[in-house]
Amino acid sequence: MEDWIISDELKLHMSRIGSGAAALAMIFGGAIPYIPQYLQIKQTQDADGFSLLVCLTLLVANTLRILFWFYSKFELPLLVQSLVMNGTMFLMIHLCVTVRRNNSILKGRDRVFTDFDPKYFWQWTDFQSYLDFMLALWLVGAIITYFMLPFKEFMETVGFFAVFIEAMLGAPQFLRNFKNKSTQGMSIMMVLLWTVGDMFKTGYFIIRNAPNQFWICGTLQVSLDLAILLQVLLYRKNTEPQNMHRGD
Repeated sequence: MEDWIISDELKLHMSRIGSGAAALAMIFGGAIPYIPQYLQIKQTQDADGFSLLVCLTLLVANTLRILFWFYSKFELPLLVQSLVMNGTMFLMIHLCVTVRRNNSILKGRDRVFTDFDPKYFWQWTDFQSYLDFMLALWLVGAIITYFMLPFKEFMETVGFFAVFIEAMLGAPQFLRNFKNKSTQGMSIMMVLLWTVGDMFKTGYFIIRNAPNQFWICGTLQVSLDLAILLQVLLYRKNTEPQNMHRGD
């Protein structure tokens, strides 16, 4: 009898450890793929192969997810993951802007958010402009969410766009690679970690019965990751971009 009780207690303990490990993986797993890309940019002092639109995609997606949490109250690790991811994206932006300024890639007068020039949207030459834009987005989003919380259809739409935009995370990088006919400057390890992390995340959504929007868009995200890996194979002999677009 005692052995049976001990066995049940051990299983419960191991289950708690497994749940805790899965939660930590969810929180920090999304940020890990950007470590090799960050280190590569810092080492080479070349931010040319990484699209800052990836950062915009994730910042908007995770901001919407945070706002959606006030309606849905989904699992806390998913909320914390969004906060961690936003911080990671700001680190990536800061590095890329610094490197591009040092390399004189961004020439002419400074372009800042307060110019309100749509031609230079998300191509600003100072880090503060990216912060200013996101602060404005958070403020507007918070005000709208406060007044629209009672409206189920609206908040469900916010939840859908939160995960759909994140699912399209790889699209800017895919398009950049396609235009350049090269993956030069893009960290392959980053994309591999994207793929593994997105597979784990999608499985986590399914097992933990997350809202349907989460796992459906997670499957789309994995598909896009695999498409980028296919580009690595297709363009493996192209070491020089054919049509480098330095603005994004």
